[in-house]
Amino acid sequence: MTFSKLFDLSGRVAIVTGGGRGLGLQMATGLGEAGAKLILTARKGNELDEAKAHLEAKGIEAAVFVSDLSKFDTVPGIAEQAVARFGRVDILVNNAGASWGAPAAEYPFDAWMKVMNLNLNGLWLMTQEVARRSMLPVKRGVIINIASTAGLKGSLPPMETIAYHTSKTGVIGFTRQLAAEWGRHGIRVNAIAPGWFPSKMASGVIEKLGEKATANCLSRLGGEEDLMGPVVFLASDAAAHVTGHVLVVDGGESAI
Repeated sequence: MTFSKLFDLSGRVAIVTGGGRGLGLQMATGLGEAGAKLILTARKGNELDEAKAHLEAKGIEAAVFVSDLSKFDTVPGIAEQAVARFGRVDILVNNAGASWGAPAAEYPFDAWMKVMNLNLNGLWLMTQEVARRSMLPVKRGVIINIASTAGLKGSLPPMETIAYHTSKTGVIGFTRQLAAEWGRHGIRVNAIAPGWFPSKMASGVIEKLGEKATANCLSRLGGEEDLMGPVVFLASDAAAHVTGHVLVVDGGESAI
């Protein structure tokens, strides 16, 4: 295989959860420009429609499904529709997530469960359904879980997000264990741990942090293309011998 072909995703099918905007749409665009056909899921239909139009303007084939992965009974239907639409799923990017801020001593149980249900339980059920229907039968597939640098360390106030930190630590453990279990089935499982990106979910905390949000080696926030290369790499044959890995994309924040 030539070097250029290592990154070619032509003919492959990718699901990106939480793909209607922000980091999910950025990664979906990268996968699509590398040749993949896309299936995007998100809770808001209007955002999905805008994302689909954005991708199709670039010549990328995309289908969209409105879904809330925290409503567990809907997950099998999403996987079934995805396989029915394109015949299979080669790549699953588990990006959908939520956060909630409150001091740990006062953290509402309902908020804790909201974060855990989407960031961990919905992620697991989506992974299981897609793998059962498409990846395990053919002994081939790629799963990329979007963790966070919050899963690698604690944070001082104003980052009082005990459930988010815990869930993202769980995503990293989930990634490593699933890589160990499913490697013999030809399925690679990796994670990306972004640092500070100006997403809708992070914007409030970034504003409170001020200059601290760019206290990394590169002295800037993550940009509109900074996750494209990492997700395409992990999805492609260039990463054929990479599994159980957490790729940190944080401008060097965790290095200092």
